[in-house]
Amino acid sequence: MKTFFSTLVMTLLAVSLLSGQVMEKQARKYAKTIIDDDLTRHLTLLASDSLEGRETGKKGQKMAAEYIKNHFESLGLQAPVDGSYFQKFNLYQTYRGEAEMVVNGKTIKNLDQMVYWANVPFEKNEIEIVYVNKAQEEDLEGINAEGKFLAFKADGQFTPVLKSLEEAGAKGAIVFAEDSSRMNMVLRYGRYYATHGSLSRTEPSKDGLASVVIYQELADDIFGKSLSELEIGETAKAELYAEINTEVIETENVLGYLEGTEKKDELIVLTAHYDHVGIQDGKVYNGADDDASGTTAVMEIAEAFVKAKEAGHGPKRSILFMPVTGEEKGLLGSAHYAENPVFPLENTVTNLNIDMIGRIDSVHKDDREFVYLIGSNRISTELHEISEAMNDNYTKLELDYTYNAEDHPDRIYYRSDHWNFAKNGVPIIFYFNGTHADYHQHTDTVEKIEFDLLKKRTDLVFYTAWEIANREERLTIDEVEEETEE
Repeated sequence: MKTFFSTLVMTLLAVSLLSGQVMEKQARKYAKTIIDDDLTRHLTLLASDSLEGRETGKKGQKMAAEYIKNHFESLGLQAPVDGSYFQKFNLYQTYRGEAEMVVNGKTIKNLDQMVYWANVPFEKNEIEIVYVNKAQEEDLEGINAEGKFLAFKADGQFTPVLKSLEEAGAKGAIVFAEDSSRMNMVLRYGRYYATHGSLSRTEPSKDGLASVVIYQELADDIFGKSLSELEIGETAKAELYAEINTEVIETENVLGYLEGTEKKDELIVLTAHYDHVGIQDGKVYNGADDDASGTTAVMEIAEAFVKAKEAGHGPKRSILFMPVTGEEKGLLGSAHYAENPVFPLENTVTNLNIDMIGRIDSVHKDDREFVYLIGSNRISTELHEISEAMNDNYTKLELDYTYNAEDHPDRIYYRSDHWNFAKNGVPIIFYFNGTHADYHQHTDTVEKIEFDLLKKRTDLVFYTAWEIANREERLTIDEVEEETEE
């Protein structure tokens, strides 16, 4: 009996080993279909002047979307959005127009002494202003905020305070900048938004919170005394007017779906943003690295998986290849998908997100075969271990986790499209080559792409997706211990 069980165990181990060897051989075979010529062809087109910098909602972005869609269609990927490859949605381009505040007969001009900060139109009306120090919880005790403008001193980021005032029923806010240098920075932003506008997925509403950012010295004009002399609850009156102009813009994520063979309800999502920042001062911002490189990688990985499936080696799990729009405007395309998923997020096993993998940053001039990984261990330690194993076995890049540090000042973990999956509990990996002198400049062009590195980094994403798509068990989510009060 013992001999029988020993033989059975050895047989099972041999079968498992053979199966693993076969899977590895297949993975290497289809990774070889990702070739420099195809990477160069796709990236050169996406980053060409003819696409005008691919600004969200503009002609060049539409051309890029059509190019990606045609590629997915030629591969035979399914169009999963009611028979379309496009997940369309509206954005609202908002321009802040004329605005002014009149206090005690004096006109305070917008973009000169103040900045009208909200995307909320405001008809010329008298407003009641109540001073509330820093608008902390203790400052608001006994204050009736309903319908009033609450004036407070900024202490760092003031946007969260604005949200709390709106929840308290305030009609608006007067924000005294921390100091003149901070106010000057707010003025620069205000002038930029007045010229370029801002994009949002939410249509501006008259019911929102109106807000004005202003120099501290103007407290004297409003209240008749300096900011240092004011006490909580003191009031003043003013007239406020603000004009907001809104343009509706249609844009789209591009989705290509490959159905799995055995675990088709479970899904891997590969993302990269295909938009960039358009034309500025007459110069095309081609965005070759940011993020034509990532978009090209997704397109080529899609082709590799399709070829595998055509040869009878399709992935067990389904894969959604999804270049997204609006990343440069605030992760808008991935946010729209996360709120309106074509496939349930609870069935999404992982998101592998690629944003800039075609260049070398200054830190790695002497060790160029690297890639930064962000987020691989944040939700699923198992995902991190698989990623490490795929690199050890296949690509042997230096995996740099510098930006993955939770206290890293750049907060990269929150700044690309994977975040809209991660915040919903989906394990993610973000692949990144770091910033460089051409980041968000018109000099981010094709001739500066390191295509051999682009190939190797694309391979790493492919191998990781291949392993996750074909393993028996779904990725394990780490258990997070709930903090208890002592």
